[in-house]
Amino acid sequence: MDCIFQLLFSPLPTSIAISLIAVGVATLLYLNSRPSPLLSPVDLNCQTLGIKGGARKNALMEDNDNLTSYFYDDAKTLYEVFQLGLKVSGNGPCLGYRKPGKPYQWLKYKQVSDRAEHLGSALLHRGLKPKSDTFIGIFAQNRPEWIIGEMACYTYSMVAVPLYDTLGPEALMFIIDQAEISTVLCDNQTKAETLLQNSEKGQTPTLKTIILMDSFSPELVERGAKCGVDIMSLQDMEALGKNNLQKPIPPKPEDLSIVCFTSGTTGNPKGAMLTHENVVSDAAGVLKTFGTAVTPFAGDVSISFLPLAHMFERVVQTVVYGTGARVGFFQGDIRLLPDDMKTLKPTIFPAVPRLLNRVYDRVQSGAKSPFKKWLLNFAIERKFAEVREGIVRTNSIWDKLVFKKIQESFGGRVRIMVTGAAPISQPVLNLLRAALGCMIFEGYGQTECAAACTFTMPGDATSGHVGAPLSCNFMKLVDVEEMSYFASNGEGEVCIKGKNVFKGYLKDPEKTAEALDEDGWLHTGDIGKWLPSGVLRIVDRKKNIFKLAQGEYVAPEKIENVYVRSEPVAQVFVHGDSLQSCLVAVVVPDAEVLPDFAKNLRIQGSIEELCKNPEIKKAVISDMTKLGKEAGLKSFEQVKDVHLHPDLFSIENGLLTPTLKAKRAELKALFRPQIDKLYASMQ
Repeated sequence: MDCIFQLLFSPLPTSIAISLIAVGVATLLYLNSRPSPLLSPVDLNCQTLGIKGGARKNALMEDNDNLTSYFYDDAKTLYEVFQLGLKVSGNGPCLGYRKPGKPYQWLKYKQVSDRAEHLGSALLHRGLKPKSDTFIGIFAQNRPEWIIGEMACYTYSMVAVPLYDTLGPEALMFIIDQAEISTVLCDNQTKAETLLQNSEKGQTPTLKTIILMDSFSPELVERGAKCGVDIMSLQDMEALGKNNLQKPIPPKPEDLSIVCFTSGTTGNPKGAMLTHENVVSDAAGVLKTFGTAVTPFAGDVSISFLPLAHMFERVVQTVVYGTGARVGFFQGDIRLLPDDMKTLKPTIFPAVPRLLNRVYDRVQSGAKSPFKKWLLNFAIERKFAEVREGIVRTNSIWDKLVFKKIQESFGGRVRIMVTGAAPISQPVLNLLRAALGCMIFEGYGQTECAAACTFTMPGDATSGHVGAPLSCNFMKLVDVEEMSYFASNGEGEVCIKGKNVFKGYLKDPEKTAEALDEDGWLHTGDIGKWLPSGVLRIVDRKKNIFKLAQGEYVAPEKIENVYVRSEPVAQVFVHGDSLQSCLVAVVVPDAEVLPDFAKNLRIQGSIEELCKNPEIKKAVISDMTKLGKEAGLKSFEQVKDVHLHPDLFSIENGLLTPTLKAKRAELKALFRPQIDKLYASMQ
């Protein structure tokens, strides 16, 4: 992914004299050319009151009529949302794709709708029923056919079940069996072969049909026939449906639309059942928060590279289709994403903090000399001062002198950026808001509430929080006594109730009861704190807590979020248990930072050699401890020793989930010898 950032920062002018003159001129121009605010800064005294249904209360709130279910009267299901997009766009471009070195080609809304009807009709012709317990698997990378398959489900009241290869063969087998999936759409032969491996062992008896988007070999057909699975091309299926066309059988808002299997850190995946109302209300809540200042329109274009199997991307696309805008898909290779962005020139950019953090790092490292660092920071300060006043633009002197290359690397037209899935730091947000000259929104939520339950508001340039409740849900905080969080202090576990809250986990009443209480409140496991302005800050995690030998409760994820800000630290896994009185950690150093970090200590060597050096370890612990003190960690929350590991935790090596969360059980098992050695050395 590193190559995505190579274009994000070019060297500033080398002549200090010329630069000083430029700064002087820039300052004069800046003072004489400040525009009026493009939007009024949000009232920070109480943001929440500005959103219908979003009142910040801890009391039970049962008036569901006060909640947003949909944004448009004629679009209450995902099928209707897409049809509305067809109407408001005037059958404009909808889904874009490209081949290497070529421009984007576009499918229009009517083409997508027609192809969805053809595919859906073929599924019915082959015996599937148009009802909300007919589950269709979609096992593919982001591409137009993914959406065509999804819309085929919605057009005939069937349910989409996204699959992704990072789940692994065993999890795929579990999902197909749990959802009784008979038909799966695959993008290529490799994925089809993965599915057939289980069928050949008799482990997925419900699987009867695999539909391939790309070409495949005759041998694959023969292999499928031997285990009772028909291998068909998407093209043939669409032709079959066109010749046996059936009228759409649209779903109702309360019908299931999608079952998203979330890969947990332990055990089998859980299938979150989301209705059409769940997803549409969540998208409507986001649109209401946008307001008229930034609501997408038919001329907007979003780039799709975040996994379609996750609800973050699904809700973004629902917003896009409902406003008649378009979606351009990346080529499928993250290394080619910079070229895709420059070619597509997106105006809507959904991103995750992991990507934005790397942007920040590249920009900062690009300013090597003291003067360049000063000029960059001065430009950020001046531009961000405008942002705080509601001025969002890309035509200031600072944009021309400092930020132009950064903006061009994103295509040069981004006006809406949405980030979520993990916390993002204040310096990163401030730099991006200044450099990109676009509205940046941060959301918080989980799959079980269709992606988001809070969202920052237009004009709010503050950071360190996740915004106010969406208008489709209520929120409350409940006591977590063992961690000393009490709702009376405005702190506690975040609980959600509303139109976007899921119906439960597929065929798993026990897990459903753990997530949803008797009154319908979703318990997130996150600890939140209400700020005076009415916004929510996530401060801790209830899950994965453990007790040390002296009885103190520890939330390792909170500690990890502090330590990972250490410059030489790329990843960290904090461990402790009730038999030990202190914490230890496994740290993966940043391979790009560690050599320079070691050079300051007059130490050289490969990453593996540096990880074994006791002086390096001592320096890393010192930096982590310093950050811990600054963040207010208690003494028992500070790690006392670490093991430096040279290789990153990843999805591929089974140490991260597809949403990049640590698989704590696997990490504990893998590093048990090193952990035991760390504790033994303290005795």
